[in-house]
Amino acid sequence: MKTFEYTITDPVGIHARPAGLLVKEIKNFAGSAVTITKGEKKVNALKLMALMQMGIKQGDTVKIEVEGGNEEAVATALENFFKANL
Repeated sequence: MKTFEYTITDPVGIHARPAGLLVKEIKNFAGSAVTITKGEKKVNALKLMALMQMGIKQGDTVKIEVEGGNEEAVATALENFFKANL
């Protein structure tokens, strides 16, 4: 398992548009399971509604876990996605 943490910089946090983009990005990595954790809440990152219900706002730090094939490359790609979009 590969993990990294990221502090959200987007002024409105993870809302519908960036959550949809994140789900679309993760779907590019078939065979990898991605979970996002904020505090006690942990969700499958492919579940759009669950992701939005986490209430992730600007300044919140989330933990991203990648399991499955090519974890290192997937984690690096997702970290770059977070930096560019969130």
